[in-house]
Amino acid sequence: MFRLIVCLLFSYSVFANDTLAPKLVPEGQSFEEFLSDIRQQAITRGVSTATLNQAFSGLTPNPKVLKLDQTQAEFSQNFWRYLGSRVSEYRLHNGTQKLKLHQQILQNNYQKYGVPPHIIVAFWGLETNYGNNTGSLSLVRSLATLSYDERRRDFFTEQLLTLLTLIDKNKIPFDAKGSWAGAMGNVQFMPTNVAAYGVDADQDGEIGLWDNTADIFASAANFLQKIGWHRAERWGREASIPKNFDYQLANLGTKKTVNEWQSLGVRMAKGENLPTSTLNASLILPMGHSGPAFLVYRNFRAILRWNHSILYALSVGHLSDRLTGAGRLYAKPIKEPSLSRDDIMHIQTKLNQLGFNTGEPDGISGPKTRNATREYQRANKRPIDGYVGYQLLQQLQ
Repeated sequence: MFRLIVCLLFSYSVFANDTLAPKLVPEGQSFEEFLSDIRQQAITRGVSTATLNQAFSGLTPNPKVLKLDQTQAEFSQNFWRYLGSRVSEYRLHNGTQKLKLHQQILQNNYQKYGVPPHIIVAFWGLETNYGNNTGSLSLVRSLATLSYDERRRDFFTEQLLTLLTLIDKNKIPFDAKGSWAGAMGNVQFMPTNVAAYGVDADQDGEIGLWDNTADIFASAANFLQKIGWHRAERWGREASIPKNFDYQLANLGTKKTVNEWQSLGVRMAKGENLPTSTLNASLILPMGHSGPAFLVYRNFRAILRWNHSILYALSVGHLSDRLTGAGRLYAKPIKEPSLSRDDIMHIQTKLNQLGFNTGEPDGISGPKTRNATREYQRANKRPIDGYVGYQLLQQLQ
């Protein structure tokens, strides 16, 4: 879920007063001692002393980064709020222009990797608003700060060491800037993703994720291909379901062919029959039984491997459809208050008290909370859709 956390927190303001920042850990090791240890590990990997001297010169931890890392989003957006803020008229207009402007490069990528232009542009739009928000913090300093903190030291140390290796190989500049969490460029790759999937498409020696469209698009397409994108297949489609539908079938763990979903009463959004197909699909209800429904295919799962958030993946899919001329969703928006972390913790605590195990309440609606919700709904003869939303909060209150 790390990428999801990054997306939720990226918009938070940087704290101006460093004295408000939490104390860095571990207490028994100074930052200089920590850098000395990183230096030795990097040298073992073949990073040159010259690169390390340049990267570490005057380096200090950034308290603002650690503060941002520890900040938790107060509210959990529901589907319509999330989609509305991401598939905006601004993104649609600019995305259409970007498709036309970069048509040739995108088509060349499609021939090589099998990922359509509108999919690449949709990712680009959601990740950085077409390159307008790539981050302004030193990647070396941010990752050194996060690596120095013990909470996720292994993860961020690997990112830092990989970043230093990329710098040493002249793949990216030593003073490169990105998000507070170390994501970089137009498509917000972490260093390990740059190393594994970054493409120097124009063969100039660098992986130009900031201002080189050939490298940006090729890297994104290569990543999607490697994580399971299948050429000439849809990501999914909006669907409609009958009133007597078994909502327990609506989850990513249930796969049926399109023909089987048709036999269960699932139709296209406006009620037409689904196309005849043996392609496997899952049905998801991002706002429960009263909200929109989507049949999603294996390319949807590839989007989830980029960012493990159903709302993010649906937004990429819908934005990509709109960029090809599709209209708005057929389902009518539902006005529903967002839940705060305290609200979700209340739901978790109450479900635990009633004997439906959500685990330790943490204010995050994960699989265990959704499963407990289904058990509660089953016991109380309510639609078993597992949706943790405002209606559930009202019922439990």
